[in-house]
Amino acid sequence: MSTNRSFGAQMRFRRLFHHSDERLFVVPLDHSVSDGPIVGNDLTWLIGELAANGVDGVVLHKGSLRHVDARVFTGTSLIVHLSASTMHAPDPDAKYLVSTVEDVLRLGADAVSVHVNIGSADERRQVADLGLVADACDRWNVPLLAMMYPRGPRVTNPRDPALVAHAASLAADLGADIAKVPYVGSRAEMADVVRGCPIPLIVAGGPQLDSTDAVVSYVDTLLSAGVTGLAMGRNIFQAPDPGKRARRIAELVHAGADERALVPSRV
Repeated sequence: MSTNRSFGAQMRFRRLFHHSDERLFVVPLDHSVSDGPIVGNDLTWLIGELAANGVDGVVLHKGSLRHVDARVFTGTSLIVHLSASTMHAPDPDAKYLVSTVEDVLRLGADAVSVHVNIGSADERRQVADLGLVADACDRWNVPLLAMMYPRGPRVTNPRDPALVAHAASLAADLGADIAKVPYVGSRAEMADVVRGCPIPLIVAGGPQLDSTDAVVSYVDTLLSAGVTGLAMGRNIFQAPDPGKRARRIAELVHAGADERALVPSRV
């Protein structure tokens, strides 16, 4: 973590990288906006389980915070997602800002995230939004996670290493602090993407896998490619025991980190 950042930025980055300065394990819980209510109603219980088992941060939309006990965030960080669209839209790849950095800071956010689909018909708006949000994050010393995906009418292979590398570099060039991208399918090619990106790179959780062992194998592959960590949603919160699976993944992601990381927080 760079000490060149302002005091406020260093504080927020330390909250985000909750268990280690070098590794990051995020669980997105924002799926209900795009896909409907698939996470479940008891967010306080779920976030408490994740926080107690080594998850660095969760991603939520602003309105969800009304239904969560704030005390669960003593053990994990809050990333508020600023982008939205639904699967029913004429163009589901179009993403729109639904809040601002200033507004979610008022709600207690430790960081913000935006979603950009490069190659989409709506790319111009999303790229412009990323740049504007990055400016606001600089102004308010807030970490920015850019979720970058190659998706659109001209994208034939969304896991193409060159496209994913371009998405990652776009995030860095426009001021994001961390980029999230899909796995390109090959450890060696993923390592090339990591080497070409000047900011920390985390990888999406991928399709739902049928066992914890399969998830562990996937995470092992990602970490061996040199990624900073991962943002894994369905493979965590739809597991039979989300806390138990989160702990297995956290132990991999934070291997060698301070052992205080995996001590359950009292809330």
